[in-house]
Amino acid sequence: MIASPRSPAIDQSGTETRQEDLEPGPHLRRFLMVYEFGLQEILTKIKILQEELRLINGESPIEHITSRVKSIESLTAKALRKGIPLTGASVREAVHDVAGLRIVCSFVSDVYTIADMLLRQSDVELVVAKDYIADPKPNGYRSLHLIIDTPVHMSDRVATARVEVQLRTVAMDFWASLEHKIFYRWHQHVPTALREELAEAARSASALDQTMQRLHSEARSRPLPP
Repeated sequence: MIASPRSPAIDQSGTETRQEDLEPGPHLRRFLMVYEFGLQEILTKIKILQEELRLINGESPIEHITSRVKSIESLTAKALRKGIPLTGASVREAVHDVAGLRIVCSFVSDVYTIADMLLRQSDVELVVAKDYIADPKPNGYRSLHLIIDTPVHMSDRVATARVEVQLRTVAMDFWASLEHKIFYRWHQHVPTALREELAEAARSASALDQTMQRLHSEARSRPLPP
């Protein structure tokens, strides 16, 4: 049976889509609900890992976690900016950060440990990984980005939620936050001198990460005093 223009259709991933634009209403709320539930699924997985590692090692490798689902205003603006049709199928295929999760870790090694544990789970599928720690952006930005798919069991189907996970250290997060504030303040027209100082600050943050990692490893390898 061919779905009418006003009837839901199911794409190959199981995500409900429509031929018309994603206009405000129940369908749009349900579309975003899949991302919200997918984000909650990944958050639960991360919190389980966090608590288990705290129990095993006596400390947590995660300093803090933030998450968000794009507002319809932000989603619409990005789609228009990138020339993406506002349909469910188009948005899901082209916009990978509708749902976003940021995990801030203590050390660089923790970033890769958490990423590896998450990707080993059977219901987490890696779509693409971008390692800006091993290969920083020209401006100095460092972080590990994972685009992942996870199933969401709705009342009438199993949908697929795509989530962007960013993992970084405290130093990386501090630098990224400052860089964002500076670029927002200057409306992208940041003076060359400030750009150069930001790049130098990124190198200093990287050196700090290396030093802190070494000190942490050395402290854990030494026997405790009697």
